[in-house]
Amino acid sequence: MADMAMFLGALLIVYVVPGPDMILLLETGVLRGRGQALAVAVGLAIARAAHVTLAALGLAALFKTHPWAFDAARTVGGCYLVWLGVRLLRAGPVSYDATGQAPASRAGLGPALLSGVLTNVLNPKALLFCSVLLPQFVSPAQGPIGQQFAVLGVILVSLGLALDVLCALAGGAVGRWMSASPRAQKIQSRVFGLALIGFGLRLTVAQRPA
Repeated sequence: MADMAMFLGALLIVYVVPGPDMILLLETGVLRGRGQALAVAVGLAIARAAHVTLAALGLAALFKTHPWAFDAARTVGGCYLVWLGVRLLRAGPVSYDATGQAPASRAGLGPALLSGVLTNVLNPKALLFCSVLLPQFVSPAQGPIGQQFAVLGVILVSLGLALDVLCALAGGAVGRWMSASPRAQKIQSRVFGLALIGFGLRLTVAQRPA
C-alpha cells in the first residue's frame, strides 16, 4: 500500500507540473471548445499507453544504445511543438455561437486526437519517464512482471486521463467566459503559443540518457 501511495504521488507531481500536454489541453479548450480538448485528452492517453507498452518491452534502452534515435525523436518532437506554437500565434480570435460552442468544436475530432497523440508520443522524455518509474514498483516476489506492468500502466494512463479531462473542461469553461473579449483571446493565444515554442526548443536540446 505504501508503494502504491508513492507511485500515485510521483504521478501526481509529474502530471500537475505544467508541460506541453497541459498547455495543449488548455489551449484547445479555450480556443476550440470542450469537445476538441476532450479529444486531445484521449490522444494523450493513447500515447501514454504506447509509452507504457514500449517501456515494458524494454525499448527505452534503444535510446541508450543508439543515441541517434533519441536525437531524432527529440528533434521531431521539438519541431512539432514549435509548429503548434507558431500556428497558435497566428490564430485569430474565436467567435462562439448562441449555444456557447466554438466553430472548431463542431468539426471532426480526428485532428485534435492526433495532436494529442503526437505531442506526447514524440516526446522521448515521456518514454524514459515510464521506463525509469515503472520498474521501481515492480517486484518478482509480487507476481508476474508483465501483470504488474499492466496494472501500473492502467493506473498511469487512467490518472493522467482523469486529470486531462479536468484540464479540458476547465479550458472549455474559460473559453466560453472569454468569448466576448477578442483581445483577451489574443493575449492567451500568444501566451500558450510562446509556451509551446519554449517547450519545443527545450526538448530539442534535452540531454541524452546516461
